[in-house]
Amino acid sequence: MPNLLDRRCLARGFMCLFLLELFGSSGSAQEPGERTFEEVKEEAIQRAENGMYPLIGLDPADVREAFSSLTSMNNDEWAASFSRVADRYMAEAKEAEKTDPAKASLLYIKAWRLYSFGRWPVPASPGKKAAYAKALEAFYANAKLLDPPLETVRIPFEGSEIIGYLRLPRNVKGPVPVVLGISGLDSRKEDMAVNYGAILQVGLGYLAIDSPGTGQAPIKAGETSERMFSRALDYLGTRPEVDKTRIAAVGQSFGAYWATKLAIVDHDRLKAVVAQSPPVDFAFRKDFLEKRLHGNREYLFGMSTAMSAILENGHGAENVLQQFPKLSLVTQGLVGKPTSPMLIIAGALDTQVPVEDAYLLLGNGDVPKEAWINPKGGHLGRQVKVYPDPVILRTVIVPWLVRKLGMEEAPKAAQ
Repeated sequence: MPNLLDRRCLARGFMCLFLLELFGSSGSAQEPGERTFEEVKEEAIQRAENGMYPLIGLDPADVREAFSSLTSMNNDEWAASFSRVADRYMAEAKEAEKTDPAKASLLYIKAWRLYSFGRWPVPASPGKKAAYAKALEAFYANAKLLDPPLETVRIPFEGSEIIGYLRLPRNVKGPVPVVLGISGLDSRKEDMAVNYGAILQVGLGYLAIDSPGTGQAPIKAGETSERMFSRALDYLGTRPEVDKTRIAAVGQSFGAYWATKLAIVDHDRLKAVVAQSPPVDFAFRKDFLEKRLHGNREYLFGMSTAMSAILENGHGAENVLQQFPKLSLVTQGLVGKPTSPMLIIAGALDTQVPVEDAYLLLGNGDVPKEAWINPKGGHLGRQVKVYPDPVILRTVIVPWLVRKLGMEEAPKAAQ
């Protein structure tokens, strides 16, 4: 019986012959099964050396040091090992803050990255929860030193609150265009805030928010959880510093799912949307989920844990197989409806979100969409040392946002 990729190719023709050459007739270029501890250790160090997710920005020497005291994948031991290294930077940062704020800022970020990896992919134990709390502490300590400042906003929402980070550029006349940044399955709004600081220099601001079921989000992921982001757009409409006619949304991975959904349900309020490897329909099909849920080698480890953690009462792969298909935008009757202008980014070799989901978006809706699809790229279009995350942000995403939000003639703002 043909596998998933083979069946798609029967319908899609010559383009899929290219994909079959890349993946082989089995539909996979990677070994099945979760990595062992030794394999995770080797892979993590290699990713740190090459600036690859989820170790972007981590010093390989720090990663080696953390692993030197680790002998297993035990959650609490993992968190403790990476937190011990981070604690040193945290102490140095607090001391440096007295005389050298710039140095302190760099040290706080080092600590934050290590604590964050200590809780990765999800804070599923007391130790990992403690590492996440320390990551937030380090992030907030650095935020106090930023210029322009970062504002923590608390938006009332269904008896709880949406916590986000709003940062606007300095020295820009009039209301500022703002990008709503949505984190992914295992990244957090802190990652979006650090990464998207790059847009301040072109006169854009951002509001970074956790995806449903992650970080400090007030609700879990479900069929109507995009209402959380619609509420955030309501909030931006109340801020006099924000240009309500020039608001964009950007999402990565699972965050791109929410960004894509917003491009449909809130298309009248969003001038532009960037969806980076957006799950749309194929990614939610049971045959794909069953094949990719366990041991996806593009994902460092724990993909099933991360996916089930975002769901209400999610406790494992079975919950994912039951609930994820309901999230399909085809099943929900949304694909084909009017959308905001979109930039769709994908990698042809992505094993986490099928590139067919990008093609599905490109071929539907009421307005032409733009795409950047890397034939040698994996998830998010990444290609080691050629198109790492910062390069895609700087050379693809930011120029598109500048163009779509009418910033070509805007003077550069002070960052």
